[in-house]
Amino acid sequence: MKTMRERVKVKLQRDRPMTTISLRMPEDVIGDLKEIAPMLGFSGYQPLMRSYIGKGLRKDLQQLNGSQVEALTESLRKQGIADEQISRAIADAGFRTA
Repeated sequence: MKTMRERVKVKLQRDRPMTTISLRMPEDVIGDLKEIAPMLGFSGYQPLMRSYIGKGLRKDLQQLNGSQVEALTESLRKQGIADEQISRAIADAGFRTA
């Protein structure tokens, strides 16, 4: 996991790299997204989905910022534990931060 400062720096870049994913969603949900996207000023349903995901992600990152989980993460990094292992351990432990 990157520090908050590192995350913000990347997010301020104009041409951030994108990757293609495949996500299974109920057809009616996609239909609803397609219907409301133009009403909310989006060019299509995918930008609307990215917006929803971004909002949820920012909320979770804000809750984690300054938390004991972040302090533990930084300590483990200093001890040479890989970010992937730290992330798996945090998920396995089911930490909640709100």
